[in-house]
Amino acid sequence: MSVVDVSSVNAFIPGEVELEESQLRLIEQRDRLLGPAYRLMYQKPLHFVRGDGVWLYDPDGRAYLDTYNNVVSLGHCHPDVVEAITRQVATLCTNTRYLHETILELAESLLSTVESSDLTHMMLTGSGSEANDLAYRIAKVRTGGTGVIITETAYHGITDAVSKFSPTLGEGVPLGEHVRCVRAPAAYRYGPNTAERFQSDVEAAIADLKRHGIQPAMLIVDTLFTSDGILPEEPGFLKGAAGAIRKAGGLFVADEVQPGFGRTGETMWGFQRHGVDPDIVTLGKPMGNGQPIAGLLTRHDVVEEFGRSSRYFNTFAGNAVSCAAAAAVLKVIKRDRIMGNSRDVGAYLLGKIEGLRERHECLGNVRGAGLFVGADIVTDRETQASDRARTTRVVNAMRENGVLISACGEDHNILKIRPPLIFSKENVDLFVNVLDNALGTSNV
Repeated sequence: MSVVDVSSVNAFIPGEVELEESQLRLIEQRDRLLGPAYRLMYQKPLHFVRGDGVWLYDPDGRAYLDTYNNVVSLGHCHPDVVEAITRQVATLCTNTRYLHETILELAESLLSTVESSDLTHMMLTGSGSEANDLAYRIAKVRTGGTGVIITETAYHGITDAVSKFSPTLGEGVPLGEHVRCVRAPAAYRYGPNTAERFQSDVEAAIADLKRHGIQPAMLIVDTLFTSDGILPEEPGFLKGAAGAIRKAGGLFVADEVQPGFGRTGETMWGFQRHGVDPDIVTLGKPMGNGQPIAGLLTRHDVVEEFGRSSRYFNTFAGNAVSCAAAAAVLKVIKRDRIMGNSRDVGAYLLGKIEGLRERHECLGNVRGAGLFVGADIVTDRETQASDRARTTRVVNAMRENGVLISACGEDHNILKIRPPLIFSKENVDLFVNVLDNALGTSNV
């Protein structure tokens, strides 16, 4: 064992920790080979060698309950997805400049989930960042504008264009002059009338853009406002804001990278909870259950001019192997009634966490939709004052006891609870027991 300073590589509580020599060697190799921009999770970094369902395993065989990773939305190494990938990669892997049936099967399956809307076209990318980048390109052509409206702690990706409207990347990544931020629609912080307030804030941002000679191109929101703290609020409150941006000549873009694919339990997509039809829907992370694939859905009139003036090609986007993985994900969601599990187990999870408030004064507002729950850690419930330090201790204490979560929000004081969609009530009981203990010991 060695005591080392991991300040440069940790996302939580930099400082000195005691590490095994094998861990230290891996960290040193990462630093030497990958450079200074990468970060690790937790005060004491984790090394995983295998995943299975809701579990991750370290080299010693210790199991960790994954309550954070939505990339593998159906669980680690889901057999249907593994079989689809291996079968396709052994048969054909080609791109969208050749004909192949798999991409068409995927498009039909995806578009059938939004058949009540006018969304008729699917375009594929390799990541959610690329999907939002492509959405912005289309929006600029469609509207003639460049202005973007986002929420105050939004995250939409890491490309050069998209990083300019992703405030959570930090002060070292400045927002564009064409970007305006509005307050996140958090009713528990700002009071009732969420819909009216959010619409008013968007209208004020539109006016400010125009005052500076900038035509609005789009309002883009994560429909559960994940990075802002997970804000399901009253379904339907997005309608007014979507109407405001359209009235101003812009597009409404629903970023479904985190809320989508049945996570809310109520609907397949977060925007459907609000009864609003976006002009563009962007997809990512959980789409291939770990296989890189993302994309967007849009209307013909929205993409028509872009299609005439710009050829779109992406070497890996739409390759047959990734399409096979995504098609398998959709089949499993339907066959195994994943949305029903998200709804039922999610309600059980939310109720259990709310129950902990009776015993832990540091646990503030708790809210969620399906298998997506946010819980504030505060110094005072009345003032809702954030307790970032305690949140960090809770996250790391849970890691030490075999459960993985993270934190989000402007003050990083909101527990971000986002397990795979196959989570069970037994998994919930284990999670809540570990959280209960962590909340009780985090005041030290």
